[in-house]
Amino acid sequence: MSDRPAEAPVARRVRPDVQRSLDALLAAAAEIFESDGVDAPVRRITARAGVGAGTLYRHFPQRSDLIAAVFRHEVDACAEAAPALANQYEPVEALTRWLRHLARFVAAKRGLKSALHSGEPAYQSLPAYFMERFVPALTQLLDAAAAAGDIRSDVIPYDLLRAISGIVEPDDDAYTQRMITLLVDGLRHGAHTASA
Repeated sequence: MSDRPAEAPVARRVRPDVQRSLDALLAAAAEIFESDGVDAPVRRITARAGVGAGTLYRHFPQRSDLIAAVFRHEVDACAEAAPALANQYEPVEALTRWLRHLARFVAAKRGLKSALHSGEPAYQSLPAYFMERFVPALTQLLDAAAAAGDIRSDVIPYDLLRAISGIVEPDDDAYTQRMITLLVDGLRHGAHTASA
């Protein structure tokens, strides 16, 4: 047996044209799943993406593979919005804008709820992935706003994520936005005394 350490697997580089096809498929599937549900015909997804069915099945052999990939892609985009907003706005404004962004994500993904709770093995890791990506993004925003004295410092990111999930009303965005405003006002309460 060799004493040399095992080499880490080398990530395969995806050709630019293949990546474009994947991106187009994920974007098309996300739009169609949101408007028509996850049981929408595959031909509609491939037509909107401008690719053939063979391309879809080569990357996503099962519908559940495509649904999981769409979910992860959308989670990544939402999480990556946090640092972008933090670089563009004052801390509490960045936090508020990201919570609104998160609420839109949650509202759009309500159509996937039944699929995600179906017991399909492809979906089992998704709730953990959600937390793995969103907790650090939200923590960064909360820490910056607390350091600026804009919000209280004892907010638990997981609790806030659950609160946002609970107040989202997919068919009434105005209600959701009012609730987020109230929620942020609540975070401001005791901002200077929470750590005292």
